[in-house]
Amino acid sequence: MRNEKFRTFPLMATILLAAIFWFVTFYLTWSIFWIKISFSAAILAIVSICLQPNTIKKLKFDLKTLSLGMLSAAFLYGIFWLAKLISTHLLSVAGHQIGGIYAKGTGTPMWVIALLLCFFTGPSEEIYWRGYLQHNLMELFGPWQGWLLATAIYAGVHIWSLNFMLIGAAAVAGAFWGIMYWRLKNLAPVIISHSIWSTVIFAIFPMS
Repeated sequence: MRNEKFRTFPLMATILLAAIFWFVTFYLTWSIFWIKISFSAAILAIVSICLQPNTIKKLKFDLKTLSLGMLSAAFLYGIFWLAKLISTHLLSVAGHQIGGIYAKGTGTPMWVIALLLCFFTGPSEEIYWRGYLQHNLMELFGPWQGWLLATAIYAGVHIWSLNFMLIGAAAVAGAFWGIMYWRLKNLAPVIISHSIWSTVIFAIFPMS
């Protein structure tokens, strides 16, 4: 019981911190969006590494890891492309809301966005959201419940965007990467997947 309390308190504290960071990033309009999201993700990653150093020590990068990361990123991009095609035909506001996601980065050079997403935001988000949050939730509540809770929290903090397409996208992507982490028990391919996918979808082949 004492060990569970020792783990639960910092876990809840980081969730609150994530909610605050995502509020500042998505709801408040001051400063540059891509700098804010990178800074927020990096701080959460640093905190989670301090609380759980094994997150980094257990990373395994090899050819198989790279292949899984690249293939999963391509597969997830295909899911989003299909989802955009269907949603824009069924929902009149879908196109406007998707455009609103990309509008947050207006004024920032694409090469800057690509570098931030690939080397800072993507890896940092996975270190916290899957490597720390989901890992501990799965140990506390079981694999299925932990994955579901982590996915719900990841989607939930995006509510500050007031954009239901973005919230839905976060839920789909979070569930996808959460299953990858759950089944592979290795954070490395998930980091690669997130980093490549986000770089491609926001900076190389955007869907706006």
